[in-house]
Amino acid sequence: MIKVVTQNDFDALRMKAKEVERKRAHLNVHDSLDANVQRLLIATEPETYIRPHRHSESHKWEMFMVLAGEIDLLVFDDNGRLISRIKMSQTATRVVEIPPNTWHTYVVQQSGTLAMEVKEGAYTPTPEADFATWAPAEKTKEAEFFLETLRVLQPEMSES
Repeated sequence: MIKVVTQNDFDALRMKAKEVERKRAHLNVHDSLDANVQRLLIATEPETYIRPHRHSESHKWEMFMVLAGEIDLLVFDDNGRLISRIKMSQTATRVVEIPPNTWHTYVVQQSGTLAMEVKEGAYTPTPEADFATWAPAEKTKEAEFFLETLRVLQPEMSES
């Protein structure tokens, strides 16, 4: 069966992201969490905080595509030192593939940002060991402050 995602679907997803506490919403394109390839659309707002994490399984690469809006993809070393900041938008970098075992997060720079994520399945929740110990957990006061740091952090500003 052909799957169709319309502008109305995008608009509804963006509206949902604005309304929910985490300031992000997704729409799965894959049929089940067991699908060999996970494909999802993600709407995000600047207030969302995605704790830096990795996908430690050797087959868990992740491809990220910006469809609208703007994000900065941040890549870290094992000690939490920022090693790369990639601006992603319709006029900058559009697609990035993140290899397995790479610490990363992104900071949303524009309201109404919409992206597509593709990764090998099946879906399994991120284990605690794959969340960065040097970054605060979501929904904490520390996370709010850390997000503000991530907004401006540059590789040469990072400390080991």
